[in-house]
Amino acid sequence: MITLYNFGSMFGLVDPSPFVSKAHLLLKLANLPYQTNTKGFSKAPKKKLPYLLDEGKIIADSSFIRFHLEQKYSVDFDAALNAEQKAISWAVEKMLEEHLYFIIMRDRWLDDANFDAGPKHFFDDAPAPLRPLIRMIVRRGVRKTLFEQGLGRHNQAEIEQLAALDIAAVAAILGDKPFLMGDRPCAADASVYGFISSVLCKTFKSATRNVAESYPNLSAYIARIDAQYFAAEQNR
Repeated sequence: MITLYNFGSMFGLVDPSPFVSKAHLLLKLANLPYQTNTKGFSKAPKKKLPYLLDEGKIIADSSFIRFHLEQKYSVDFDAALNAEQKAISWAVEKMLEEHLYFIIMRDRWLDDANFDAGPKHFFDDAPAPLRPLIRMIVRRGVRKTLFEQGLGRHNQAEIEQLAALDIAAVAAILGDKPFLMGDRPCAADASVYGFISSVLCKTFKSATRNVAESYPNLSAYIARIDAQYFAAEQNR
């Protein structure tokens, strides 16, 4: 049995990490049985989730999880795509993972109201006297990460402009299709689901969420995938 190490369902999401949600959907698209484990973060080989344990082999990072599933289980997520479509879907995937991700991080961790509604509670199990210090240190680390990455050097209006372009690009490519590239899901749909569901999460208020909500096809897309692949988790 494959084990997916995750954070667990929170905030009405399959997982608070869009990368973990991506891994969930990849496993479902591959039609592979798996179990989850929320106790593996301290042993994560790349200090991040998700990672898989598959017959004694550990595979870290959602992209390498995809490659592993394709190689070991002969899954071709992009079988229905031509070369141009594969290129577009990969570009969308990396736009979300290497750009929009940092906007989501900023919205959740550096906005005080959003932090209090969500990430603050990641540390509820820490000793009470230490919680404020731990939260302060982690938020400071997030701020440093965003500055070093580059997004943290922009002002609010500039960040909102960039986020709107990311969201508009996904909405335009999706159009009125059931899935990103057509009638069948491809690998990039796992990323699109993970990130757009995170943006649309009702727990967090942001300009990014407002923009995403202005595209009805994005909300319909998330609802469609939830109904088709996560019906058993709908009571989360």
